[in-house]
Amino acid sequence: MSLSKYINPYTDFGFKKLFGEEANKDLLIDFLNTLLPEKHLIKDLSFRNPEHLGATPSERRAIFDVFCEANSGEKFIVEMQKEDQEFFKDRSLYYAAYPVREQGWKGKDPETGGLWDFELKTVYFVGILDFIFDKNDPEPSLISEVSLKDQRGRVFYNKLQFIFIQMPLFHLKESDLKTRQDKWLYFLKYLPSLDHIPSILKEQVFEKAFHTAEVAVMSQAERDRYEQESNDYLTYWATISTAEKRGIDIGKTEGRVEEKIDIARNLKKEGFDPKLIARTTGLSPEEIERLD
Repeated sequence: MSLSKYINPYTDFGFKKLFGEEANKDLLIDFLNTLLPEKHLIKDLSFRNPEHLGATPSERRAIFDVFCEANSGEKFIVEMQKEDQEFFKDRSLYYAAYPVREQGWKGKDPETGGLWDFELKTVYFVGILDFIFDKNDPEPSLISEVSLKDQRGRVFYNKLQFIFIQMPLFHLKESDLKTRQDKWLYFLKYLPSLDHIPSILKEQVFEKAFHTAEVAVMSQAERDRYEQESNDYLTYWATISTAEKRGIDIGKTEGRVEEKIDIARNLKKEGFDPKLIARTTGLSPEEIERLD
């Protein structure tokens, strides 16, 4: 497969290359600050190892794309999600609970000698989605901001914030870009199809982002890994597209187990990759292997 000039940020490798490396944390800061209120703008941040979260080994299975902490204490989980999932909202809440729980401590504060009073720092979950998560919404929003509210619509708790960016709803052209947020979303959506830096993005932070995203400057090992992930990404969407054209309704597979099995059986008969069938239906590879 011939690779494009710039990496696809919807791949795990591409996203972490842009936003998950220490040398590029200024890119992440600049992007996040286009989404945050004035009081939570980030001046500096440090990356956290997501595998260290969780009280037990089983809890540490939740691995995020990027987990970081601002120098003022706010914590951020940033996820690039290319495929819809049946319990996507549940998964987002489950992930966000980790940096909430990790703030608790037992015993006395070694510096003050006092006991923890349950005060928490704000936690943000930022999801960049390559799909629309609520297809029944008659007026879906490009950016959905979610917080905990009471029955009157008043904010009950403002230290757990969710920001979901539904990228299929971004349609601005280069000539329509006005804000820094517009520019970042344009960069993320169209990066793989560009072969040069658009004039409106010739700013220091974006020039660095484009340079970071150049496939030509990668090591051979990086190129090999990226090429494999890029192939997986294209194969996934080809599978979805072909299944839809052939009348196989994969949807979110929210129905009974029997319906998921029927969908998996149809996909298997059509010759689709078992790994993609598993990812699409939620069935295990072993269950799919047993299907006739």
